Amino acid sequence: MLEHLPKEVREGLEAARKRDQKRRARLRVHVGDAVHPILRMWDTGFALDAATAPHLRGLVDIYDGSRHLRQCLIVASAVTAGEIICDFKWATEVTDRAPLDFERDEAAPVGLLPRA
Repeated sequence: MLEHLPKEVREGLEAARKRDQKRRARLRVHVGDAVHPILRMWDTGFALDAATAPHLRGLVDIYDGSRHLRQCLIVASAVTAGEIICDFKWATEVTDRAPLDFERDEAAPVGLLPRA
């Protein structure tokens, strides 16, 4: 249906769609001091706007607003339909406490009461 429209109208519609995606996107990828909005994200990667983002490779951080979500190692990025598709080798969820190096017993007491 869009192929019947003039080229300028199709380009204008595509630019408006990308602008709307960037405005709605809360997810951002931080590479050093640079910040780029994520257009789409899935289990093994994410998509960035090809006009504003460079080809990424290496360690990046993903944020949702100001909340740090993940650290990812990007191994491949390719340009497809105006988007940079980044695939990562691993993505580690960020937690607010250090991981335990022992198994926590389910029946262990949560705390101790002082003697009265």
